[in-house]
Amino acid sequence: MASASHSRNHIFKKERLKNLFNAASVLFYTVFFTVLFSFYLLYHPRSTVNYTTNINQEYNQTTVFTQPYKNDSRSCNLFKGQWILDERGSMYTNFSCKTIPYKRNCFLNGREDRDFLHWRWKPDQCELPRFSPETFLSTLRGKTMAFIGDSIGRNQMESLLCLLSTVETPKEVYKDAEDLFRTWEFSKHNFTLMAFWSQFLVTATERVFNGSATGGFDLQLDKVDQNWSKKLPLMDYVIFSDAHWFFRQNYLYESNNLIGCVYCQAPNVTDLGPSFAIKSAFQAAFKEINMCKNCKKIFAFLRTFSPSHFENGTWNTGGGCNRTRPIVREEVVGRDSDWEFKNIQVEEIEIARKIGEYKGNRFEILDITEIMVIRPDGHPGLYWGNPWMKGYSDCIHWCLPGPIDTWNELLLEMIKR
Repeated sequence: MASASHSRNHIFKKERLKNLFNAASVLFYTVFFTVLFSFYLLYHPRSTVNYTTNINQEYNQTTVFTQPYKNDSRSCNLFKGQWILDERGSMYTNFSCKTIPYKRNCFLNGREDRDFLHWRWKPDQCELPRFSPETFLSTLRGKTMAFIGDSIGRNQMESLLCLLSTVETPKEVYKDAEDLFRTWEFSKHNFTLMAFWSQFLVTATERVFNGSATGGFDLQLDKVDQNWSKKLPLMDYVIFSDAHWFFRQNYLYESNNLIGCVYCQAPNVTDLGPSFAIKSAFQAAFKEINMCKNCKKIFAFLRTFSPSHFENGTWNTGGGCNRTRPIVREEVVGRDSDWEFKNIQVEEIEIARKIGEYKGNRFEILDITEIMVIRPDGHPGLYWGNPWMKGYSDCIHWCLPGPIDTWNELLLEMIKR
């Protein structure tokens, strides 16, 4: 019996030693790997993913990486960023949208490349959501929006029509004989969209010489165009677009007195340049909103200068725009006037914004100049179907569908703010 008891005690001691050894081993390896992993985290060089590769690298990508920021466009600059590849393409086609004007229907007029549709604008610090027609129409239910200005403004309105028509077919309720003023209704959402042709925003009369129109205008810089201003009480949202028509030979007036000109080369008339005329016209337009007595509180947008992209000449000397992809910023040269005209516009709306605060009006800047200066691929070029101007390129307007659709994505985000 004593011998058996001794044997059992010996076995128990061995088991306890074995268990202690195993526990010590587990503790040792746990501590060892914890320390090793800690040193790895502290001293191992972290690998980085370049989420914002330059545009040359992106040409060879088939997928898009986006920055892992919280999607809060309210606190980020929507207009600082880059174009990145997007396989999805446009939300509509030149066949699905029935309201595309013939001159903007680049594919119908023979354009074959499609690469320019597969880029989207990516702000540096947030995501710009894809346009949601449902959100737009529900947000603006019961409201009226007007695009006022030149044909670039009409171009943006036509883009918006196509985007919205993916959920509701608009009904045209007014169109004048010259197609200068149009009104569309989205009855299911009680939303009205208007377009007012006013290439100078102020009163303008074309100059005539020997019975023929000269292409130049007399501009009354202190009198806004009544064609749009008399309709202001109907409007909740206004998008102003203007600049390109000021580069003509125009004569400038205030209080019906000639004060100067633009490119007139006339004796005893001071050439004040297009910048002065642009500044005065926007000043008058914004003042009209803030002085309107019968108006609602108006949310006014200034869409900044839209750059043209004629290369190897001007529009009438063989210049064209044949690129099929965006360019890099380093290729943007000779654009001082673009920034000058944009800055003039911005200065005037900042003044109007301060005054508007007391009137209950809101003024914002739809700053597309830098975004679009690197998109020479988005113009109709030779594919604009004008039988009277064959061989001439349109490097001012934008194809539909095309990068101009991004303007309305930006517009919606700014309204949501």
